[in-house]
Amino acid sequence: MLSFLKNLFSKKDKKSTARADEIIKSVEAFRKRPIHRILTTAIIEATPDDKLLQVIFDNLWSKLVNDYSKEYETVTSWNRSRQAIYFIWILEGDVNNGGFNQFYFNSSGQFNKFLPDALQLVGADQFAGLIKRANNIFELENKKITEHQDGTLEGFSKSYNDNPLNKLDREFYELHEKEDLQKLRINYIRSYKKDFIDK
Repeated sequence: MLSFLKNLFSKKDKKSTARADEIIKSVEAFRKRPIHRILTTAIIEATPDDKLLQVIFDNLWSKLVNDYSKEYETVTSWNRSRQAIYFIWILEGDVNNGGFNQFYFNSSGQFNKFLPDALQLVGADQFAGLIKRANNIFELENKKITEHQDGTLEGFSKSYNDNPLNKLDREFYELHEKEDLQKLRINYIRSYKKDFIDK
């Protein structure tokens, strides 16, 4: 990917080349970030807000690496705080990438019933309400939503057509202007850091 970026910007002006270098440095820094398999109070306190969610998620993800097939069993064995941060992270990732349809299609969807409580736990009440509505639509319209999802890319793409979940995607994106989900989670972690430490 890095060589792709270099080639993409290599024949452009100096400003574009400088921007490409900036992107490459950012990608490299992300790839080389420390992953804390054991979180301590000191690590959480030393981590700036703009990196805190990634540090917590990396720690949680490291607990799944050995056997991702046991994601549900592993995640539901964690305390409520860890679950909340994990559930909200995967919700955001899927909805931002492919809408609610992708969230329910992916393994993330198996946690849909936990999300309203997880969102309320961190103070995201409006998001919790939206997820309750999404869960209700998914349950009532499941046959229609999953009708074309036959395991193929074509079937998944077709499942977006006339999908009743589509109308909620825009609400999700716009709700970020009213409820700062990132700030709410950071504040929650800072207030309940003992729930995230491994020792």
